[in-house]
Amino acid sequence: MAAGQCGGSDHSESFGEELLGGLLDLATELPAHLVGPVVAGAVARLGGRQVQILLQDYGQEKLVPVEGEGLAGGDPLWIDRSDAGRCLLTSRPVEVALGEGVRVFVPLWGGGDQAGVLAVTLDRADDDDCRILRRIAALAADMLESKNGYTDLFFRTRRGEPMSVAAEIQWSLMPPLVMVTPRVTVAGVLEPAYDVAGDSFDYALNGDTFHLAMIDAMGHGLNAATMATVAIGAYRHARRISIELSEIYLFMDRAVAEQFAPDHFVTAQMMRLDTDTGRLQWVNAGHPAPMLVRGHRVVGRLDSPTTLPVGFGGAQPQVSEVALEPGDRILCFTDGLIEEHESGQEQFGEDQLIAWVNQLEETDRAVRVVARDLSRTLKRARGEVTSDDATLVLVEWRG
Repeated sequence: MAAGQCGGSDHSESFGEELLGGLLDLATELPAHLVGPVVAGAVARLGGRQVQILLQDYGQEKLVPVEGEGLAGGDPLWIDRSDAGRCLLTSRPVEVALGEGVRVFVPLWGGGDQAGVLAVTLDRADDDDCRILRRIAALAADMLESKNGYTDLFFRTRRGEPMSVAAEIQWSLMPPLVMVTPRVTVAGVLEPAYDVAGDSFDYALNGDTFHLAMIDAMGHGLNAATMATVAIGAYRHARRISIELSEIYLFMDRAVAEQFAPDHFVTAQMMRLDTDTGRLQWVNAGHPAPMLVRGHRVVGRLDSPTTLPVGFGGAQPQVSEVALEPGDRILCFTDGLIEEHESGQEQFGEDQLIAWVNQLEETDRAVRVVARDLSRTLKRARGEVTSDDATLVLVEWRG
């Protein structure tokens, strides 16, 4: 935390229970546009003022205030240059002493994903206040997540610039960019955020099994987004009927081949991780091999026999396997991350990618921070050029 310990009001657990109970009573039928005002009202009963609900924009560069009665509003805050951003990146409360009190920033956690930050000014903040604020933030995050499926309000708040139709389609496919659980953590980044078309990924945690797929549909624009939609839809269907990894490929291949011309394809990589044992299995269909990060350094590529890209009717792929060690991270990426180059220059290449991974991993930071910093660093190293989608997913097995 920054200045101070979370210091002041005498708010007992019974007060907190009554306050949170009131929020829960309202949550089910509360319209999306009233989530902010209701949360602001609850915080006001705690003695809080200048309440902000800050959502991360799609480019993962800014925190944007939600507008509503009782909310302070204001200009977007840069994640890399603000106390609210520090709260987001560390996933921990941050307190900043002010002349008139304490500004408290609390992560908005919902379903394992951190959507943003709740910011509140208090005269003082003691342990009871901090505990209640954390719980209000968790409940607010759940309300935001549950109501996001039937409103455009939060999407519009997060959209920092005009978005292409293809990108709209891709973002509608996406699971949360971040998932944090005791045994496995995942974080992903899509670039260019407002014009992505063919790249996508999907994951699910079913009991002790973590599933991940990463795809790259050929081309760009609506056609690529449509292919990606079919491929991800086929993957989810196959995964949910519990067929084997190699058979999932055949299912996806058939779906794409039946809907698109013979020269259309999707590269793909599907994984399955036993979160009890660290046993990782995967199949590869023309996709760049993932990298294994151990002890905060890239120790090698997860090379494996590959089959033809999805849609080309390749042979049933061979399942590869590796035993992970606690703390191991797997970096999956699309070719746009390493094949970009300025006119007449060499491609960015895997060697540079590995060098940056090793440098960023040295600090032993959280998966979401490494994934975001890696994407931004590589983009700068490419001269801010992104003529193709450049997507990465970083998975950590915690053991």
